[in-house]
Amino acid sequence: MDADAKAAAKPPADLAKPVKVSKPRLDCIDGCRFALVFPIVIAHFARFGTKNLTLLKLLTQENVLVGGFFVISGYVSAYTSTKLGAKGVEEKKVANPELFFWQRVMAYYPLHFVSSAVFAPMFIWAERQFNATWRMIAFRAFLNFSMLQAWFPKEAEIWNQPTWFLSALTFSNVTMPTFVLPQVAALSKNGLHKLFAALTGISLLQKVSYSETARFHSSKEHPVDGKVMMPLIWNLTRFHPFWALLEMTMGIVACRDVMLDTEEDKKKKKPANPLWLFLAAYASLGLRLTKFDFNDAIVRGVLFVPLFTKFLTAMHRDALSPSPSAITRFFGCKPMATLGSIAFPMFIVHGPIGQIFYKKVLARKLWGAPMPTGFFPIYLAICFGLSHLVNEHFVKSKKVAAVGGKVAQVLARWTEGMLRDSASLSACTPSWVLKLGFLHHGAEEQRLNMPC
Repeated sequence: MDADAKAAAKPPADLAKPVKVSKPRLDCIDGCRFALVFPIVIAHFARFGTKNLTLLKLLTQENVLVGGFFVISGYVSAYTSTKLGAKGVEEKKVANPELFFWQRVMAYYPLHFVSSAVFAPMFIWAERQFNATWRMIAFRAFLNFSMLQAWFPKEAEIWNQPTWFLSALTFSNVTMPTFVLPQVAALSKNGLHKLFAALTGISLLQKVSYSETARFHSSKEHPVDGKVMMPLIWNLTRFHPFWALLEMTMGIVACRDVMLDTEEDKKKKKPANPLWLFLAAYASLGLRLTKFDFNDAIVRGVLFVPLFTKFLTAMHRDALSPSPSAITRFFGCKPMATLGSIAFPMFIVHGPIGQIFYKKVLARKLWGAPMPTGFFPIYLAICFGLSHLVNEHFVKSKKVAAVGGKVAQVLARWTEGMLRDSASLSACTPSWVLKLGFLHHGAEEQRLNMPC
């Protein structure tokens, strides 16, 4: 091989050793996860913890809070996969889009699979008590294990009800490496602002459409007894994966806006105190106690999601400042980071635990009746304890991560070409980038990419 051929075979010097801008660690994101998960854990079984109607109105707004999950998921995806201080994605992260997708899925699927398998006898027994056929049970088991339930409005809350979120998130993740992330990361700040407004408008349009069909106000549409008008349309509104994709993209847009900040931008404007945006976002839940008691869909689309997103960007900028505000330090402190680390396990396990104590058909069989209101703090303590054990011995397990990584690589090979033509990929991407693309995500990135 002559000298010219050898030179052509080597990557250019600037590609062989790319200049990497270090991304600061954002511990405060973990604390925010817990601030979303814990109210949802309470909300799902709140009616068994208190008979106070005012408290129930405040505490049963899980359909508002879950929008924050999708925003955070998008925010973290952008932070870990796009360039800091420049347009574009990090090529080595999305060089193999199929692997990118399956690695994201394997960050949460192992726990979903194991928890579903462990509690499957309980789920199946409960369904048989309501005369469900074995064919129906088999269909629901398929939807649960394949994470397709969010596409079916009648089946979205089968078995472990909160895991519809994983179903919607999986659809969003499949669009990330070749469609959403590259397109959004290519935009300027001006384009990002316009896209955020458009996404908010489209999301709101759907929610207004639902409200016009049903009711705009929560007192008539979503009472605390759980009965709603137009339940299938309501399920399409809150569960459908397309609307989750919009909120996840809003998180990506928000993160990119911060990542494109220049030194001049940072000097020009002092970071706003995130506290006021945090309080405003959660204060929107209080509208249910007023004459402006709009339904959960309207509150989520008009107030909570936009305000919570702005809170994340404000906290992100504040965390990078020389003297972060108290709320940023609070969410980034070690106790909150620890609570944030158990947020995902708690989200997964609290549903089956709650069914054991509060689902009538199960509780009557086990305890004679659903547990009294005084038991509710014990239920929460059990959720905390089990979530900690699951996090320490399963989520953090290197063996589980290794198995998940291998499964992701196998699935990526099976689905090669699904998200990007493999011939085009080989022709356009240097071989050193392709090899880096097959590396399994590190523990820190895997932690950040937990769905909640």
